[in-house]
Amino acid sequence: MRDGGLDDKTTTTGDERRAAPLARLRGHWLGRHWLLTSAVALALLATATAVPIVLASSEDTPCREIPPSTRALAKDPAAATRALDPGDDLARFDAVRGLLMHQNPCGDGGKVLGALVDTATRAMGTGRPHTLAQARAAYAVVAVFEYEDVPAGMAPGVARVLAEYVVDANRYLTSDREAYGPAVDAASAAPDEQGWTSYGRFLAPGEAHADFQYVKPYSSVRADPEDLFGELAKDPEAFAILYDAQRAYLAHYLERLTRDGADPAFRPEREKDGTLTPATTWPDHDLEDIADRVGTLMNRRARYTRDGTIPDLKAFDKAVRQHTRGAYRAAQEQLTSRPPMGGIAERPVSGPVRGDLMDGRRQLFTALDAWTKARKVPSERAADLRQLIDDWYVRALWLSS
Repeated sequence: MRDGGLDDKTTTTGDERRAAPLARLRGHWLGRHWLLTSAVALALLATATAVPIVLASSEDTPCREIPPSTRALAKDPAAATRALDPGDDLARFDAVRGLLMHQNPCGDGGKVLGALVDTATRAMGTGRPHTLAQARAAYAVVAVFEYEDVPAGMAPGVARVLAEYVVDANRYLTSDREAYGPAVDAASAAPDEQGWTSYGRFLAPGEAHADFQYVKPYSSVRADPEDLFGELAKDPEAFAILYDAQRAYLAHYLERLTRDGADPAFRPEREKDGTLTPATTWPDHDLEDIADRVGTLMNRRARYTRDGTIPDLKAFDKAVRQHTRGAYRAAQEQLTSRPPMGGIAERPVSGPVRGDLMDGRRQLFTALDAWTKARKVPSERAADLRQLIDDWYVRALWLSS
């Protein structure tokens, strides 16, 4: 795994905070365990849509031209999805990797590859749910860059994939060999009679979901969106896309909670001691994950500045702000709509960003406080929400590998 991954989260308290509520909520919850990874020898395949890579061990590596067939795919959504769909059993994964892996693309080649992954995984039109093939393609994109750096110019396109699947990417805990496959259909992700599903809250009906926890048996293929999230933060445009998506997701999420900050669809079960399972448990976890992702972005910004990856922090921040769409605020009333994931990051902004954009905690608190005030959230619950966001933002901000 590339340096800077976030596996510390799942080997410390991340799993622990989920274990107890999971045991109460779901008696048949699947056990989590780590995949022991090893160094992998990758075979680079020459396909009809790619030309061979010229290997070199120096900075003078010749650039690689993107073939016309690949450029054409980036403009054809249906064909792009077919090309990047690895299949239920990932039988086509090597072909997908061969199509996307370019050590040093020439000219605008990286941008073309970014457009390709965005085109292949994006929903077909505003308000449309993702198909199973698109969700599998999203899994494949993340898995391709599990052990490889994202080619120059491609980062914004890959960031748009994580933004398009923000619910799926945020719920990633650890790899799980018992996950069903690289993606699941809407029926498999649908809430049960208690309103519970491991695929998240407020899911759109009819939408397939990428399952980044899936690990192909007896192989090195895995997809870690957290690791990739941190890698993409080197690019200011990708940084802005990821940051926008998390802030938009926070607004989307808050406006669907009850006044008590609970999941309105959850039906608590009575425990043996007579107590009811709380309807706030999983909203709390989801909000923690949003705060974690924003803290991770700021962590990487600081780390890449220290190691010279970001040579001019002032210029980097200026570029991020130029690519940022604006601020996101939750509606003042509770919403019952369940839009597909693709619409979350694309939601209209509430206005321009106020204050220091790179003060992630302030940006999160501003959105949260406006929501708790408008919805008249009980003061104790509002304080608890503020504290959990603060805890997980700071934790990610100071996390070291």
